[in-house]
Amino acid sequence: MADDLLVIIPTRGRPQAVMALVRAWHETGATADLLFAVDNDDPELDAYKREAAKLKSAQFRFVYGKRLRLCGTLNAQAVKAAKKYRYLAFMGDDHRPRPAAMPWDARIRECLSGGPGIVYGNDLLMGERMPTAVAMTSDIVQALGYFSPPALVHLCLDLCWLDWGQGMGRITYLDDMVIEHLHPANGKAELDAGYEEVNSDAMVSADSAAYYDYRDNGGLADDLAKLRKLVEEAS
Repeated sequence: MADDLLVIIPTRGRPQAVMALVRAWHETGATADLLFAVDNDDPELDAYKREAAKLKSAQFRFVYGKRLRLCGTLNAQAVKAAKKYRYLAFMGDDHRPRPAAMPWDARIRECLSGGPGIVYGNDLLMGERMPTAVAMTSDIVQALGYFSPPALVHLCLDLCWLDWGQGMGRITYLDDMVIEHLHPANGKAELDAGYEEVNSDAMVSADSAAYYDYRDNGGLADDLAKLRKLVEEAS
């Protein structure tokens, strides 16, 4: 089905990731649309535009806008896309889908075809413990008004997705659907300025505090009420 699954990748400072991800799409036979969301003030903006000019397929698109950080950029693009796509997904620019007998995006469609829900695969780093890359039905984004709680900047989004899926009783982990996370924590990426910024003590403290406030002071409860209603209405 056309326009059924969009993967949103907020990216900064890593134009080399563009063709690596496009290759992963081709190698896995993915038919999902891919959207790179790039900041207008990115020091590598020209390099991103050169990469974009090489891609002639409408399957691969770029948007350029004000820097909103990962969570803000993801939310802005997801809210727009939820009006058009049935399923929405997030990957970092350091995720790579890997080939399997059944393409990963086909697995996502299959798992989410039954109604509101969340699905994630094995990133070979956190595994079942944390959905560092995730897909969900777009009605979740429409019901909540965001893809992740807007008080967050970069970290703890995956904890919220896990809370949502478990709280609404509609989350699936696919161990054999590998979407590899190439991260310094597992020695699969170099520690660059982007990693240093988002894993600084200040960022960890700020996003952790925002997550616990969301979880413990009513934000999560409010969202789960909306999500459970969504599931009930779809039954």
